Amino acid sequence: MFQGDTIAAISTPPGRGGIGIIRLSGAASLTITAKIFRATGKIGKANHAQFGRIVEPGDKQTLDEALLTYFKAPHSYTGEDVVELSCHGSPVVLRKVLELVTAHGARIAEPGEFTFRAFLNRRLDLAQAQAVRDLINAQTAYQAHLATRQLAGAFSQRLAPLKADLITIIVHLESAVEFVEDDISPENLGRIFEKVTSIIAALQHFAAGFAFGRFVKEGFDLALVGRPNVGKSSVFNQLVGSDRAIVTAIPGTTRDALYESAAIAGVPVRLIDTAGIRETDDVVESLGITRTRAAIADADIVLLILDHSQALSADDQRLLDEVPVERRIVALNKSDLAHELAQSHEPDLEDAVRISALTGAGFDELRERIFRDLSGDAATERDDILITDARQQQAVGAALNALNQARDLLLVGELEEIILLKLHAALTVLGDITGETLTDDILGQIFSTFCIGK
Repeated sequence: MFQGDTIAAISTPPGRGGIGIIRLSGAASLTITAKIFRATGKIGKANHAQFGRIVEPGDKQTLDEALLTYFKAPHSYTGEDVVELSCHGSPVVLRKVLELVTAHGARIAEPGEFTFRAFLNRRLDLAQAQAVRDLINAQTAYQAHLATRQLAGAFSQRLAPLKADLITIIVHLESAVEFVEDDISPENLGRIFEKVTSIIAALQHFAAGFAFGRFVKEGFDLALVGRPNVGKSSVFNQLVGSDRAIVTAIPGTTRDALYESAAIAGVPVRLIDTAGIRETDDVVESLGITRTRAAIADADIVLLILDHSQALSADDQRLLDEVPVERRIVALNKSDLAHELAQSHEPDLEDAVRISALTGAGFDELRERIFRDLSGDAATERDDILITDARQQQAVGAALNALNQARDLLLVGELEEIILLKLHAALTVLGDITGETLTDDILGQIFSTFCIGK
């Protein structure tokens, strides 16, 4: 990626559509566009859309009718002159227009280069730039909501006062090193210790939400398990919202795992309908049961389904003993029928969710329970900042490690120079989050994950 030249790309998704957009960014954007765009009146009024024709420069043949929108630097997405040509969404037309602008001096943009230029021109910091990618890739409204908050700078704004406090501490200690006669009093050391502790607490708050934030970004696996004919496939269809799994009254209908993507409370989920577990001599069914046990081991949450209308069987009890309690939610299906579960087993089931796959009763409660188990303490902070990016989490973790070391050194009265090394290290890695301290190579790797045209 080279700053200074003019770049161009198709900024709408591949395929046919009503509108397709060619975007240019750079000092020559308007000059290049003027060579292929004809309109009544002078083109180039900032922040206005202008109707005209795109023509072949040689034979003056009209290629398409289009709207030209010009954004003058620095008031544009990239901070440079930007031109957007809104054409009809034919792939043939869009490719031809892109060929015309590149023939007149533009260069095809690299993935994420428009956003990279916005970052370089300080229109966005790195946390906001990554939120652009997350917003584009969002599959649920909740993912889009979190990305929009990040794009608005919510995370950066929360980090800013912490970094400012850290700089204040560093300046104070640097002064003590520079002017030896100005020893830091015990009272000031106490205040510095308290301030470092306060910064640590705030960063721990961010770090604690990453486990849930990762699920929000990447999704989670939910395996539905139980003995045959307890209604796993019916529950699966209710959660998916369509009849994806075959449902019959014949035990053992599901012989292999069935996978389907959905969302629960805005969090992407891969649902896994598994073969029923029971003692069997059937070779094919045994293979399915082996895969079910593998799904139990790999799943983030296991939904153990019992038949509420029948007494607890030996197979049910084996599953209750086998599935780890910390990853298990018990659902009592067929709760619309008479209840036959033995009272002696109620202690194992007191936290179970009662549902009916036939009527849909209890599924709102079940979804809320899944969300609560998945999110943990972060459930009460759905509108707060959640770290969803592993790189940001690593930076917060490194800062916490350095700050904890600095606090320990303060306690034992270590030299200010040693403490400052730890504080500077923490400040550097916090700068990685917003991009102030990252190298060009790492920045290039980050922006290469973006789509072309953004």
